[in-house]
Amino acid sequence: MSEQAVERAHREEWAYVLAATVRLTRDLDAAEEAVQDAYVQALRTWGRDGVPERPGAWLTTVARRAALNAMKRERTLAAKLPLLIGVEEDEPPETGAVQDDRLRLIFTCCHPALAPEARVALTLRLVCGVATPDVARAFLVPETTMAARLTRAKKKIAAAGIPYAVPYEEDLPERVDAVLTVIHLLYSTGHTAPTGQELVRDELTGRALDLARMLVRLLPRDREARGLLALLLVHQARRATRTDAAGRLLRLEEQDRSAWDRALIAEADRLIIGALTAGPPGRFTLQAAIAALHAQAPSYAETDWPQILILYGELLRIWPSPVVALNRAVALAVVEGPAAALEAVEELEREGRLSGYRYLPATKADLLHRLGRDAEAVEAYRAALALSDNAAEQEFLLERARTVGGVWHGGELWVNR
Repeated sequence: MSEQAVERAHREEWAYVLAATVRLTRDLDAAEEAVQDAYVQALRTWGRDGVPERPGAWLTTVARRAALNAMKRERTLAAKLPLLIGVEEDEPPETGAVQDDRLRLIFTCCHPALAPEARVALTLRLVCGVATPDVARAFLVPETTMAARLTRAKKKIAAAGIPYAVPYEEDLPERVDAVLTVIHLLYSTGHTAPTGQELVRDELTGRALDLARMLVRLLPRDREARGLLALLLVHQARRATRTDAAGRLLRLEEQDRSAWDRALIAEADRLIIGALTAGPPGRFTLQAAIAALHAQAPSYAETDWPQILILYGELLRIWPSPVVALNRAVALAVVEGPAAALEAVEELEREGRLSGYRYLPATKADLLHRLGRDAEAVEAYRAALALSDNAAEQEFLLERARTVGGVWHGGELWVNR
């Protein structure tokens, strides 16, 4: 029972506890070590003394005490004392722009002195508690590469003397895009979990939604903040229909649209309209508009695919991402046919930028099947299975492979000849 409570507290309270401890230590490694010690102590004591009424407050107190003890041992308490008893002269007051500890730390990790990919990865790992292997999958890089990237980012913060402080309001805009990317990747990691038995990790999607709403409150005139929130709301509206009662993944055309949360879709629509009328759309607003077209269509067949293809073209223009190009190929298959889409997918394949992205071979497999090339489709599904570590996705891919003549035998997928 206590182990479950600690696990739940790790999911729900990690960000709060780490952010509060960083405010004390101004040192990422020291804070992370202290917080880890607090969770170890929780495992030892909660089983004996019971789970505290406020687990997050308990963990924060223990973590901050451990951090103080470490600072004393290292004879740094005197140097750090000003941080404990008041606000530094060059730090904005606590009533400033960012008042939530989690969002404060996100903006700190997204300091312009860090490389963009390091900002996102560091925030996902430290603020949001996403495990390093899952962060690596989000970036399509090996775990060792991501671990080294995180280490370099923390060293850069220490060497550059980047303050763990509330940014001044005029400093916020330059950091917003990285923060938006962090929140989007956090939601994506929960929306389709990279590993495990369950397709969705509700604690991650919920945390990302909370942060997106907080950012809109913080920057109400920022169009892209509203666009991101709209995008997440549309995805969340479909949450209950993405799997059946047995946990089997359902394609968009199989989902029960009557069960979609129309209130969330309507809220997203208002945000999108506001963002579009305020100026040229950015990448999150365009993605939200695409998602909204799917959500508002009476059926899969009645979806406005030509308009979606146009929006993907504009998105690709302002954000030339290979993932966007792959998604555009899906729309292209509906509008112009699978042959044109397969040509686009094979071009992406030759470029190699999506070599570790499981949705590329999965998309290719579907297109090959629609062209009657089922043996090749099975091979593509085999490649997609090799790149997936999520049980729900694996079962979905295996089921799709069987429909095109694949046979699972001896732990491998074969073509049924």
